[in-house]
Amino acid sequence: MGSSKRTVISNGTLIDGTGRPSRTNGAIVIEGRRIAQILDDAKKLAAQPGDVVIDADGKFVMPGLIDGHVHISSHQGALPGIRHTSTPEFASLWSARAVAKVLRSGVTGISVPGGKFYVDVTVREAVDAGLIEGPRIFCAGRALTPFGGIFDAAGLNSYEAPADSVGLLCHSAIDYVREARRQCKRGVNMIKIADSYWGDTQTVTEEEIRAVVDEAHRRNVVVSIHSRGGGTTRAAARAGVDWIFHADLATDDDLEAVAEAGVPIMPAFTQCAIIAELDERKGFGSSMRSRIHDQLQQNYEAIRKAHKLGIEILVGTDSGNAAAFEYGKHHARELEILVKEIGFTPIEAIVAATSANAKVIGLAGEVGTVEAGKLADITIWDADPVADIRVLQQADKLYTVMKDGRVIDRSFEGFRHLEVEPSRANILSQG
Repeated sequence: MGSSKRTVISNGTLIDGTGRPSRTNGAIVIEGRRIAQILDDAKKLAAQPGDVVIDADGKFVMPGLIDGHVHISSHQGALPGIRHTSTPEFASLWSARAVAKVLRSGVTGISVPGGKFYVDVTVREAVDAGLIEGPRIFCAGRALTPFGGIFDAAGLNSYEAPADSVGLLCHSAIDYVREARRQCKRGVNMIKIADSYWGDTQTVTEEEIRAVVDEAHRRNVVVSIHSRGGGTTRAAARAGVDWIFHADLATDDDLEAVAEAGVPIMPAFTQCAIIAELDERKGFGSSMRSRIHDQLQQNYEAIRKAHKLGIEILVGTDSGNAAAFEYGKHHARELEILVKEIGFTPIEAIVAATSANAKVIGLAGEVGTVEAGKLADITIWDADPVADIRVLQQADKLYTVMKDGRVIDRSFEGFRHLEVEPSRANILSQG
């Protein structure tokens, strides 16, 4: 809840998330949950009794980051003393701990494209109710996937996925619509469709995608899709999904279809980049790492082309889908990749992870910029991310996190790093 007192952030440099150049900050005045006004000179502000003043002299003020691809309940590593880690109860406890870590890293909003049971929806509701602390959460239920899809966890003699699977098997357009309706009833923000693991096989048809889109949009719910392959990417764009994950193998013709449809792409390079750097101790064999490295290069090339075509590039990391990805650590890695590999300027990368990404948490125009009237989700950094975008990955450079006009207490010592076993890491590494 926002405070009735004013909070004033004075001095420092403002990177407002709109794409404008950095500028000297006078005073940002926050009343309740929102930014009331921004002054170019702090001397123009008449002090009031009870003002809480944050002096940002020598620091850099910008919107909170938004990570558009974070799995919270999808994977719980094996922990000593815990018999069953893949249950609704344990997944809920794990997820509540995870979202608190994410918020304390400067990420004030996350989009969660699929998880176990309805844990992510419940955690979202708990955050919104003030029961637990975390970023703004916009989430899907279990991903809708066919036989051969990435989340197909059914045995060869089964037509159903296990109860704790991140995916739910759909065998026809009717199945896809039925499950979309069921998830909408439970209160999801998003329906996620999941095509094949690597993208070299198209397992979801345009008809099935369109059926989900029509049903979800009629209920004011968005649709995203895991699509590494070109055929699915083109079909998804034609069917009118709200954004596409990955698009590794998209051809020029596929990208032209995406551009024509005006559908954004969220490549989520980060998780593949991390896997390519790891070894067997984290559960990733050499052949898998080699395949991922090669496909990552293809993905870079496809997204360079997409960027030149004017396709909007959104920011997500695929954090949390395996034991290798520690919450609160990798959420800004994608910005570094966009600058290094795709040709974004640091300002462009920051815009992608703030104002552009506001749509993926359902708050376009409400968050993602430091402007009068906007919700006060703000971070303050000790170093300049425009000079070096890697600053946003450095926890020791994060000075202040504010969500909804309230400064987050980051001193909590309960978040010791958990050394978890890499159980099922390879299965969940491409979500």
